[in-house]
Amino acid sequence: MSDALRPMARPRLYEQVLDRLRSYVSEGDLGAGDRLPPERELAQRLGVSRASVKQAIVVLEVQGLVEVRHGGGTYLTRAGLDPEPVERLVERKRRLPDVLEAREALETKLAELAAERRTELDLAALHDALHQMSDEIEAGGYGVEGDRLFHTAVTAAAHSGLLAEFMHSITEQIAESRNESLRQPGRPKRSLAQHRAILDAIEGGRGKAAAAAMRRHVRTVAKVRLLEWNPDENA
Repeated sequence: MSDALRPMARPRLYEQVLDRLRSYVSEGDLGAGDRLPPERELAQRLGVSRASVKQAIVVLEVQGLVEVRHGGGTYLTRAGLDPEPVERLVERKRRLPDVLEAREALETKLAELAAERRTELDLAALHDALHQMSDEIEAGGYGVEGDRLFHTAVTAAAHSGLLAEFMHSITEQIAESRNESLRQPGRPKRSLAQHRAILDAIEGGRGKAAAAAMRRHVRTVAKVRLLEWNPDENA
């Protein structure tokens, strides 16, 4: 049976608020560090409830487009607002737990094997990746490329062809979880420190310690605002 006549999704009011906020930021030529009007003022000017405004702000916060300073207002983190469609966020929220579960299972074993099998070339690649991540963060970035290179180097250092194939098969999903995690406030520097702990264990040939350090890291990756968000709250 065709689903062409399936029930139509009811537009969420906060999605309309998002559209208005995008236009407001664009027309006002606002950029990183600029503050949005208070929620109460936005609600009054838009003629909606504060709950709808708050949910729109949460969506922007989940995507790393704004920083909410408790008691201090909401500030843009970059020039312009171009939020992802809510349905795409919902889909990512749905699949993220499975991706994180797979990462923990695969990457803890890869870290353990890397500690047992790494070569000097492997260690050099791991150190290079950490240096790149550190440089990116110092320059004001999230360290995404350095993070990717580090986990790629751990996989290579494990010298397990089949596990490497499994990791390659979920490359896009891993990238998605990486971007989600590194957008969290304070996360890039914390991730860098955790990578150093993983490398120390691998370099020292301590397999169980490397696995434990990787497990702690992946569980930190799992702590993202997206998973706390309820897309239908005050819809």
